[in-house]
This record gives sequence, structure tokens and C-alpha cells, in this order.
Amino acid sequence: MIWPRRSAAAGAAAVADAKADALAEFHGPLISLRNVERSYDAGGQRNYVLRGITLDIERGDFVSIMGPSGAGKSTLLNVLGILDSGWAGEYHLAGSAVHTLPVKARTALGRRHIGFVFQQYHLLDELTVAENLDVPLSYRDVPKAQRQSLVADTLDRFGIVGKKDLYPRQLSGGQQQLVGIARALIASPAVILADEPTGNLHSSQGREIMDLFSELNAAGTTIVQVTHSEENAARGKRVIQLRDGWMA
Repeated sequence: MIWPRRSAAAGAAAVADAKADALAEFHGPLISLRNVERSYDAGGQRNYVLRGITLDIERGDFVSIMGPSGAGKSTLLNVLGILDSGWAGEYHLAGSAVHTLPVKARTALGRRHIGFVFQQYHLLDELTVAENLDVPLSYRDVPKAQRQSLVADTLDRFGIVGKKDLYPRQLSGGQQQLVGIARALIASPAVILADEPTGNLHSSQGREIMDLFSELNAAGTTIVQVTHSEENAARGKRVIQLRDGWMA
């Protein structure tokens, strides 16, 4: 059972407090998009994946993005996660104008505020499970002793202590997904972006993950998920439908 005994360890609480302090002076939507578009040049023709996306996501929101394959769901999530820099339009995150920042500053801003759950895990093959969990903490300059405590606590909460010294290639797909989710949550980000977070888990694990997301959201974490599951979408506060790159 994930997260069964305590809602947060002391180290996680300290990280969360620091995050809250950084956002305390900001008032307004946590995420704001204005006329965001993403396109690709294919044989001299411009193919649009996202068209005219204007969207506000408030602090503490829980948004589900739905739509058929090819609608632009994952592309939108990648833009929100500052993993894609080839878009046009305006994007404000926690009061910072992402569209005006150089790539390095954008990346630092995303690492400070966003935890990303990838559909295909994106674990670092050359690092153990414990080392993969440590990566987002190192980006945030968390002291080593505190990082070790947070990693140990997270391994325990997710029931993967016995996997800590294994490499991703030694794990099943479901185990890799659990590690990916644990990595996204370990630094208590202000925003969790999740691309089909339960797609590689069996049903009971999937329900536990969604229970965890609901608990985190109730405590104030903003969540945006891409999902095909009506059941998972119902956990959120609102649904955004995409069709051919447009918000329907």
C-alpha cells in the first residue's frame, strides 16, 4: 500500500515549506497559457499539433486532459512541463514569463516547480533506483543528508526498498512506473504533470496512485494528468477536451 503510515516525512515537509515560501508572494493562476501553438514543418507544409490554446490553471486545481489519439494531449503536457521549447505564444508559470526566458532559465524554473510522470518512465539506465530518486533533489540543491532521508522515506512509502540497488533494466514495467511516480513526487513539487500515470500498473496499484494524487491535491498540490480513463478523470475537478490540437 502506497503512503500508508504518514502523509510526509520531516524532510519532505521542509522542502514543501520552502516551495510554499517561494510562491507565497505570487497571486494569480499558477499556470497561464495564451494562444499557445505548436507546429512542425513537414515537406514545406506547416502541420499544427496545438492551436490557439488559452488556459488558466489555478493553484490547487486537478485537471484531466482527454481526447483521441493524436489530439495533442502529450504535446500540451510537454509544453506545460517545459520539455518542449518549439512553441509560440505566452506561458506564465508561478508569475514567471516562460516565453521570455532563455532555455537554461526555463529548465531551472521547471525543475523548481514541476514533477513529471512520464508514460515511458524516462528513468536513467545507468543509475540505481535510489540514485534515480535522488536526481530531482540534487537539482533543487537539497543538502545530502536531507536527500538521503527523503530517498529512504520514499522507498519505504512506495514499497520498493528491496529494489533500491537495482537498475531500471532489472525492473518490470509496473515497477519502473512506480519509481517514475516516486521520483516525480519526492521533492514535493508545486505542480505534478502526469502522462497516463496508471497505464502500466495493474488495477489495484492504479487505484492507489490515484488515491495518492487525490490526497496530494487535497493538501494543495496542483495536478494535471493526461488520461484515457473516465474513472481517473473523475478524480479531478475539471476536464479539458482536445480535438485536433484545439480545446473543444
